[in-house]
Amino acid sequence: MIYQFLILSDEVDHFRREIQISPAATFLDLHHAILEASGYKHDEMCSFFICDEDWSKKTEITLIDMDASSEVDTYLMENTTLEELLEDEHQKMLYVFDFLMERSFFIELNKIITGQNIDGPVCSLAVGDPPPQSVSIDEMEKRLDQHVELGENFYGDMEYNDDELNTISGDYDDDSIGSYYDDERY
Repeated sequence: MIYQFLILSDEVDHFRREIQISPAATFLDLHHAILEASGYKHDEMCSFFICDEDWSKKTEITLIDMDASSEVDTYLMENTTLEELLEDEHQKMLYVFDFLMERSFFIELNKIITGQNIDGPVCSLAVGDPPPQSVSIDEMEKRLDQHVELGENFYGDMEYNDDELNTISGDYDDDSIGSYYDDERY
């Protein structure tokens, strides 16, 4: 059996990788395959997160044991096989490769190929250049500034009127919204 993963980035539109790997391989093997397919160095902290259908993080698989004394199970990449936590096509994961800036790849188990085996991970498709492995805070702010235009009408209505808001009492009617920020102290 072969697991085929599709890897996408929300930073680079035309970046796409497909990695084929044995279900008996570990998350560490998949981690190394992703780094190789992206041309990334092996010296950064990272984690996989098993996600639900809406990409909400559920289960974390870490590169190193952070000795988190909690009641939540800790999974280490080197000790956890893919088939242990992944068994359904279209299962979603995040691969966080830059914790400081919370940057990640979106991964989907897009195909389970039965009746075939594979010795080691293979990058079966490589399209586009990956995003840089790490960016500085200044670089990230510059990227955000290029994508977000905050004009004077950013929050909506040009015809804004203070009378539309009620007083601190929080009384609401059908045409207005009560707010604690009506008071000049705020």
